[in-house]
Parts: sequence; C-alpha cells; structure tokens
Amino acid sequence: MFSQYLQLGFQHIADLAAYDHILFIVALCAIYKLTEWKKVAILVTAFTIGHSATLALAALDIIRFPQAWVEFLIPVTIVATAVYNVVTQRPEKHAGEKITKQWNYLFALLFGLIHGMGFSNFFRALMLPGEENQLVGQLFAFNVGVELGQLLIVAVILTVSFFVFSVLKVKQRYWNWAVSGIAGVIAFRMALERIGDLGL
Repeated sequence: MFSQYLQLGFQHIADLAAYDHILFIVALCAIYKLTEWKKVAILVTAFTIGHSATLALAALDIIRFPQAWVEFLIPVTIVATAVYNVVTQRPEKHAGEKITKQWNYLFALLFGLIHGMGFSNFFRALMLPGEENQLVGQLFAFNVGVELGQLLIVAVILTVSFFVFSVLKVKQRYWNWAVSGIAGVIAFRMALERIGDLGL
C-alpha cells in the first residue's frame, strides 16, 4: 500500500498533463544555481509542508474550498513567483539577506497551502471505501512521493541551468528573466482561462 501511494504521489507531481505544479517548481528554481541546491531543497520542503497540511485537512474533510478558486489561485502563485524573481533578481545579495530568505520560505509555505487544495480532489478519488482507517499512512506515502517528484524536477532544472551558465555562458539574470517570463506568461494565461469558472 505504501509503495502504491508513493508512486501515485510521484506520478501526480510529475504528470506533464497537469503541469501547473511543475511550472511552479520551475519558477521557484529560476533565481538559483546548481551550487545553491540546498537553498532550493529547503524552499521545496517548505512548499511540501504547506501542501501536506491542506491536503491532510481536505482529505479528512476538515476544510473545503471551492475547487474553481483553487484552480485559479494555483497559476496566480506562479505569476507571483515569476514577478518576485524579476523584481528582486538575487535577493540573497541584499543587506537584508536573512529576512529576505525567511520571506522566501514563508511564501513557499503559503503557496504550498494553495497547491495542497489542488492535490486534495485527486487524493480523495484514490481512496476506496473501507480504507479510511489507513488514511494517515496513505497521506504520508503520497506526500513522500510528491516530495521526491519535486526534488527530481529541481535536479533537472538546476542541471539545465548549470549547462546554460557553464557551456552557453548565459548570464544568470538573462536565464532568470527568460524562465520567469515564460512561466509567468503561461500561468497568466491559465489564470485568465479559469476566471470564467469562478462564477463572478
């Protein structure tokens, strides 16, 4: 059972058909180099903690949030991350480095809460009648799978960026602008397409 839900979590985050979560991780990595993988790993873990919390609460039916709003807010988090990347450039070089990093982790955590609501419907659909008593183990396995999938995406993006910086000699700010810009534009279009579902 553990391996089954582990695999499902991994497949869900790495599913190219549901690329909004992948796009968020890509945007999150845009301002970092391969040598800074520990910082990215901490950010991704903060994101995981956030989405694990809301996924658990939603799966236990403690909280419910309109799915249309969740699907709209997910690309909004991507746009916000992309804009932040472009505006701040390399925040860790600023005098307020420690404070800025804390804000980075906080935003990753908060955005994780939103993405966790997006995972919740998928997770509920996996549950079979009579498996409610196994919920904690299933949630844990699923979240571990999601985290492994996210770390794989991070590894791919940082490896590509290493090639771009070292071989193609592209400056980091141009890479950041390009990756953040592409992610932001795609996410902005996604958000616009989903506004109609909000019933405003």
